[in-house]
Amino acid sequence: MQNSPNTSPASVLETSDVATAPIEDSSLQLALSAVHAAEDRKGADIILLRTTAVSLLADYFVIITGFSKVQVRAIAYTIADAVEEDLQRLPKHMEGQGEASWVLLDYGDVIVHVMMPQDREFYDLEAFWGHAEKVDYAELLA
Repeated sequence: MQNSPNTSPASVLETSDVATAPIEDSSLQLALSAVHAAEDRKGADIILLRTTAVSLLADYFVIITGFSKVQVRAIAYTIADAVEEDLQRLPKHMEGQGEASWVLLDYGDVIVHVMMPQDREFYDLEAFWGHAEKVDYAELLA
């Protein structure tokens, strides 16, 4: 879960250690599971933001583009299935499946946004959370 500014357990990764340390951070494991599942469903422009230092909402945000409502739903359901299989976790809340222009999966410590291009451009979450650290997940998944 989230870490208070005064807490520094060994499992918390410092910013400079994210790419080199073993993945002991369960929030990061969940975020990476979501990223991997999104890649399998051809999600585009995947961004992983580490928000622990800038938000109490979650430790990580994952933002993904899908190019049709069917693909947005497929990405979201694939992520939910993968995280359940990999980490035995279900989303606390899942919203937007009906409209499927923006599906949100809320795991508490990780929030996943799967969006159509026009919604992603309009809400511009990357700019809104621009002060969060962008994590290079490719190195961590390798």
